[in-house]
Amino acid sequence: MRLPFTKMNGAGNDFVMIDNRDLSIALSTEQIARVCDRHRGVGADGLLAAEPARDGADFRFRYYNADGGEAEMCGNGARCFGRYTARLLDDGRETLSFETMAGTLSARLRGNEVEVAMSDPFDLELGSPVNIDGLESPVHSLNTGVPHAIAFVEDLNNLNVLKLGAAIRYHEHFPNGTNANFVTEIAPGHIAIRTYERGVEDETLACGTGMVASAIIHHLLHGSPAPIKVDVQGGETLHIEFEGDAESGFRKVTLTGPADFVFEGEIEL
Repeated sequence: MRLPFTKMNGAGNDFVMIDNRDLSIALSTEQIARVCDRHRGVGADGLLAAEPARDGADFRFRYYNADGGEAEMCGNGARCFGRYTARLLDDGRETLSFETMAGTLSARLRGNEVEVAMSDPFDLELGSPVNIDGLESPVHSLNTGVPHAIAFVEDLNNLNVLKLGAAIRYHEHFPNGTNANFVTEIAPGHIAIRTYERGVEDETLACGTGMVASAIIHHLLHGSPAPIKVDVQGGETLHIEFEGDAESGFRKVTLTGPADFVFEGEIEL
């Protein structure tokens, strides 16, 4: 089969987007992994499929990691999905909704940037009982649609993200695995982040849900109010807004940043 696709990039996180509104495409795990392979396929951190909504939203959001496994959510993917589906509809609307495994989200187009209203975070744990050789910092955790572990470090640039990230990702404290984020404070309310992503099993240039988790943990540890600015390895700065606190929970969480079209094509599967 020949699979038409659109390649998109969200702050360095790259995705293959496919239009499956007629549900005619049924890709296997192996086929998705091949499409995402950077040597034998298109190359991407994940694949996103736009499908018909089931509960009244504009679309259903299906996200698959580069290993072919389906995941609950992806923040940068959601921003790209918002701009991609707006192009599919081509009716001038600036706000769209889509159903994910983490709940129904909305995206608002703001020029080349997209603001995504995220699901409410849960499972907050400050100071998790996770000890990693070579990492002196405490590990915190928060689920922002997918699980994230966060550690604040001093030397972010020279950190062995692959080694330490894999150790956290497979730690027994996280039986279903987790994404691992390493963060440093640039200034109050401004952080930089590097992320090891579960399912990609490597460092990626950005991770939207990881940015949200890291921003909220930064707020809790240092008291910086929203919005929090987050610098990612892809070179962009994104903005995280939220309300609430650790006791009552966090809500009205938004992630704003770029979502760019790269190219369109077809791949033989």
